[in-house]
Amino acid sequence: MKSRVLFVCIENSCRSQMAEGFAWKWGKDVLHPWSAGSRPSGKINPTAIQVMNEIGVNLELQSSKNLSELPKIKWDTVITMGCADACPFVSSKSKEDWDIPDPKELPLHEFRRVRDLIETKVRSLIGRIKAEESSLTS
Repeated sequence: MKSRVLFVCIENSCRSQMAEGFAWKWGKDVLHPWSAGSRPSGKINPTAIQVMNEIGVNLELQSSKNLSELPKIKWDTVITMGCADACPFVSSKSKEDWDIPDPKELPLHEFRRVRDLIETKVRSLIGRIKAEESSLTS
């Protein structure tokens, strides 16, 4: 069974959307990723779409959604993007806060830096999940 991972930020328009996109790209064999926001904007940030398209990840198939729209399940992992108290409690086996700056007002080169940081963290998460699965089957 794939690990159910939820990426959460406030607007669900940049950071959590990019994380979900990377999770689908790099971890679709081990993850079932979702993203949501505590106060979703209702749309994906156009710059997030642009910088992800630059590296072959299409966010246009995803949608900005509220935490209340998610299935009522216990997630394997919940990752918050640095939204502190604005991210309410979501039931999960494990939680992490990545404390990633919101890039929506940043210049393009810094927006790309945030994108690359998210990719690094998602790939690390996928590596840890694969290692855990491997140790369980050994």
